[in-house]
Amino acid sequence: MLPGGVGYGPKTLGRIMRMNRALDMAREGTPLADVAASAGYADQAHLARDTKALTGVPPGVLIR
Repeated sequence: MLPGGVGYGPKTLGRIMRMNRALDMAREGTPLADVAASAGYADQAHLARDTKALTGVPPGVLIR
């Protein structure tokens, strides 16, 4: 296990934390395009690609 005890490198952990912030915002009803911009993604497609790469499913599945 890596230092810090989470099992991820710092870059991957940052991606996961950013995705989680974005999903929390989306669950509150914020439109995905606004969520993506607020969370630091280049656009909504970038949010969708990163979410799918990290979880295996698109954001819509995780927001429900």
